[in-house]
Amino acid sequence: MSETCQHIHLEHDGKLLLVDIGGKGPVKPERGRSCWEGDGFLIRLPTPQEAAALGIDWNERRTNEFRLGGLNHRILYATPMIAWPEHWAWKDSVISDSAVDPVARESVYRTLHRVVSKVIVTNTRGEILMTKVARGFFVGCWTLPGGFVDYDEHPRAAAVREALEELGINISIPDPKGESGTITQGDDSCIIQTAIFNNEGLCWVSFTYHCQADISAEEIVPKDDEIEEAKWFSRDEALGQAVSLFDIEAIKRIN
Repeated sequence: MSETCQHIHLEHDGKLLLVDIGGKGPVKPERGRSCWEGDGFLIRLPTPQEAAALGIDWNERRTNEFRLGGLNHRILYATPMIAWPEHWAWKDSVISDSAVDPVARESVYRTLHRVVSKVIVTNTRGEILMTKVARGFFVGCWTLPGGFVDYDEHPRAAAVREALEELGINISIPDPKGESGTITQGDDSCIIQTAIFNNEGLCWVSFTYHCQADISAEEIVPKDDEIEEAKWFSRDEALGQAVSLFDIEAIKRIN
């Protein structure tokens, strides 16, 4: 079994502690750097021992593990018990400097939220429309219509777009606060959830909306190679079929 390398990801208000190859810091990336002297990387995450030697105390949050470059890495994510660290690096800057160790860049990547948007479509019989997906995380399983939120896209608009792309249906989700531009009356029953499902540490944020629409089977056109089937289920049946924890919790909250 290969040795596991230990690192600590100390972050506060967007600032990240990085050190040089000798463990001294803080140091900052240089934007756009692609060439430098020496064979190794110049900037990296510290070890917990190196951070302690800098006089920093912290509150532990979680530990992530991943394999990179043929080595196993264990990252302790923690919040430093100090005021805003003005002289630390902005965490967003690590991607722009090739001299930063890929472990540090991977660690930052895993702190970025993955945002998905779903919709519970119910008809006048109280049934819930679900899809059996043909690709992605839940192949062969029943889920609520939805998917990833695009760049610069409101989650409500994403849910409407995904329903059209996946099933060929046009839905209208109430927007009582006008969050996406225009006030439309009704209850969107929006539920926002967040979770990290395994020790790789990817953080998911889910927006699930609700709308009512009587849509016939003939109107539903599942997208080729993405949706295997679409079907209406009773609430209890939907709960029995759903596999996503986000979907299950959202369905439970629908009246």
